[in-house]
Amino acid sequence: MTSAPAADRPGGTTPLHDDRRLVLVVAILSSFVVGLDSSVVNVALPAIRSELGGGLVVQQWTVDAYLVTLGSLILVAGSLSDLFGRVRIITAGLVVFGIASVVCAIAPTGEVLIVARAFQGVGGALVTPSALALIVAAFRGAVQAKAIGTWTAWSSAASILGPVVGGLIVDGIGWRWIFVVTAVPIAVTIPLVRRISGDVVAGDRPRVDVVGAVLAVVGVGGVVLGLIEQERLGWGAPVVVAALVVGALALVAFVPWERRVTRTSGSPLVPLELFRARNFAVGNIATLSIYGALGMVFFVVTLFLQEVWSFPAWVAGLATLPPTVVLLLLSTTVGGLAGRFGPRWFMAAGPAVAAVGALLVLTVGEDPSGYWTGVLPGLVLVGFGITLMVSPLTSAVLGSVPQGEAGVGSAVNNAVARIAGLVTVALAGVVLGGEVSVAGIHRAMVVMAVLLVAGSVVSAIGIVNVRSPEAEETSPL
Repeated sequence: MTSAPAADRPGGTTPLHDDRRLVLVVAILSSFVVGLDSSVVNVALPAIRSELGGGLVVQQWTVDAYLVTLGSLILVAGSLSDLFGRVRIITAGLVVFGIASVVCAIAPTGEVLIVARAFQGVGGALVTPSALALIVAAFRGAVQAKAIGTWTAWSSAASILGPVVGGLIVDGIGWRWIFVVTAVPIAVTIPLVRRISGDVVAGDRPRVDVVGAVLAVVGVGGVVLGLIEQERLGWGAPVVVAALVVGALALVAFVPWERRVTRTSGSPLVPLELFRARNFAVGNIATLSIYGALGMVFFVVTLFLQEVWSFPAWVAGLATLPPTVVLLLLSTTVGGLAGRFGPRWFMAAGPAVAAVGALLVLTVGEDPSGYWTGVLPGLVLVGFGITLMVSPLTSAVLGSVPQGEAGVGSAVNNAVARIAGLVTVALAGVVLGGEVSVAGIHRAMVVMAVLLVAGSVVSAIGIVNVRSPEAEETSPL
């Protein structure tokens, strides 16, 4: 394996290739923290609603407050990662995430919980792009695809542990303790991060695009605020109208501003030239559609199992595990195959299979026995479909980005995924009709299937296969 280019290493540091086993462990654990929190919160939503009140709106904001800051600031975090180094930014993110988790645990009201969740999103934004960018910097070729598959599989273990352990905690000692759980992986990860002897710093990024960051936060946050609050206040409420208008204007202004920054300072929040790479542009379009679908399905199904079928939290957590188990078992294999044969047909087949799984859920009714004939086989197919496309999608997108901009490239793709999920969660109230019901989950599954099929078609038409050099295929992890 060749060493990293000199331009990617600050003076005197050791190439990340020398620490790549440690890098992989750190990337997995860092992502584990973020994934664990996301997965445990879903099963706690009914308990949070019961204690703090606020109905479906509070449940949506508990999820989306986190996703708004995560999805918006992850773009800034990508630039910070390239400017100051992945290791330093990961460390800062873990500290912020840990402090915010403690505040979540002691939150006396729904408003305090929502604010703390927003700060958790800030910490998650700092961690997420840097974790994946470390892998991109330390690994090359087909072995990089395999490493990404391993990262996907093991970081997904958080999603396996989260629903079951979180459900047991919620049913046993209360929902507040689920936020304490995140302190354990944080305490283990920070000392490991400090042992990494190398880093990647792109010296050609002189400053961070603050105005672009504000436009992103206001744009995404305003649209989500309007979509969620309309359920409580109505579409004609001044707050809803103002939020939607301001959010839309900010999003419309974002691209022209980024073009201006590119011409003047050369340091935009989103380097638009990245989208000239076909796989980067098409991969992010597919991400928007596919992850929008996945964001809705896990939110809606978890609520349905508890609020309509009256499953205990831990049973609901166990019942939603099949997709993650499939992902854990097969991601490394799929990542390796995609590295050898290219990502195109994996990305096309995966969402199509998941769409079939979503449509199977249309068979469920009021009887909880429908889990075995509708929900379970549907979730298994969703899991198989996700597994086919996640690692190839990540490899296709990041494989088209120069190494020095891997942090911001990873951030853009993660931001697209998170924003897609938060928008569909915000729309869940509209799709569900204001409450969780059999008719509501049927509508949600149809929306999900349409989005997945769209992602499949986009991938089949737009993704170009790029095979890795044979010399890299046998490189050990």
